[in-house]
Amino acid sequence: MWTCRMSWAVLPPVYSVCVAAGLWLVYFIAVYYENITPLTSQYRIRNGSMYPPYISIAGNFPPVSCIFSEVMNLAAFGGFVIAVLRYVQLRNKVDKPWLNVCSLVVFSVACFGMTIVGNFQLFTQERIHNWGSGLTFVPGLAFCWVQSYITLRVNLRNEGRRAAAVRFLLSASITVCMIFNFSLMYLRFHIHAARCQWAQVMLLLIFISTFALEFHHSSFNVACSEASERPVLYLEESMQQLEQL
Repeated sequence: MWTCRMSWAVLPPVYSVCVAAGLWLVYFIAVYYENITPLTSQYRIRNGSMYPPYISIAGNFPPVSCIFSEVMNLAAFGGFVIAVLRYVQLRNKVDKPWLNVCSLVVFSVACFGMTIVGNFQLFTQERIHNWGSGLTFVPGLAFCWVQSYITLRVNLRNEGRRAAAVRFLLSASITVCMIFNFSLMYLRFHIHAARCQWAQVMLLLIFISTFALEFHHSSFNVACSEASERPVLYLEESMQQLEQL
């Protein structure tokens, strides 16, 4: 039997940094090709050939649309892996198991929405793309609030209260950004609305990166056996915690 051990604590921050870097790469290429107005612009639209710098519009035009699709697909896969690991970690610790299940389900829906956003471009499949955006942002926000509450209730290694305070603050900030995004979009202040959208996504990625705090105390081991036996995914508490018992 072959066993793989690694420190999964690095996964959330590496995931967040890579996704953020991919999205900003899409933005800068779109600005370079003058497809969108820069976020620093003081005007609504600088000229008729440029669009507001929303993330979906930045990733709408080739060749950057290919990069955008790849970034969103990888973001969906990585996010789903983190959600599953978080579910496994909390499976025997949370006092309300249905909350843990709901958390996994809503973020899985958000990950599915990411694939729709990445693969159905805004200007060619607007309705499907907007559905994907809704499936990404709304369940993603719900995931943040649920995980903040679970963090407070579980209070893993007596660090839950401080981590929950940070996550509640991030969840509230994401909510405010989402409200301002839709409000400013409705009022046609598109530059400011786009800034709120970018801030919302970056805050969500920061939220996901905070799972490194809990993953540091646990190790997830994948065991691969012969065909007669089934591979196993299980959670093992860190040696540091075992020494304290």
